This record gives sequence, structure tokens and C-alpha cells, in this order.
Amino acid sequence: MIGELVARFLPGVEVWAYGSRVNGRSHEGSDLDLVLRAPGLRPIPRSQLGDLTEALTDSNIPFLVEARDWARLPERFQREIERDYVVSFREEVRESKRVVRR
Repeated sequence: MIGELVARFLPGVEVWAYGSRVNGRSHEGSDLDLVLRAPGLRPIPRSQLGDLTEALTDSNIPFLVEARDWARLPERFQREIERDYVVSFREEVRESKRVVRR
């Protein structure tokens, strides 16, 4: 469902999941942390990001989904995400892959 929403509102954007739901430290109330990577790592227009956020909120996904724009994250936070993430959606390749860098 998340991939379908991303494809509808942000075509061509790659989605990485990171945080507690990826590293195994989640609990019942944990949100799903996503980072959105536009082609060329360009900033995603805020209106489009807002439309996706609204669609995620209105969906029947049973937990909070936090979606952030890679281009607007501080470099230090980007490096932290790069250490442990899952490519959860890529429009041209619909597969999940775990990447862990230490």
C-alpha cells in the first residue's frame, strides 16, 4: 500500500525504511520511519510531500508512518540512516532489500 501511494503522489521516488522497525527495536507503538529519495536527490516539493503525508494518514495502515525528504535532512542524519536501512520501494524494481553498513 505504501508503494502504491508513493507511486501515485511521488512517481520515481525511492523509499528507504529505517529506525526501530528496521533494526528490530520496535514496540507496539513504534512508527515506521521512511526517507524519500527523489531522482537526482532533488528536494521534493512540499505540496507533493504534504499530499503523500495526508494519504498515509488517511490510509488503513495500522501504525503512524513518518515520511521525510532526504534532500532536506542534515548530512549527519543522512549518514546515520545509511548505516542501517531497507530499500522498501523503488518504482522500477519492486523488492525489499536490507542494507547494513557498520
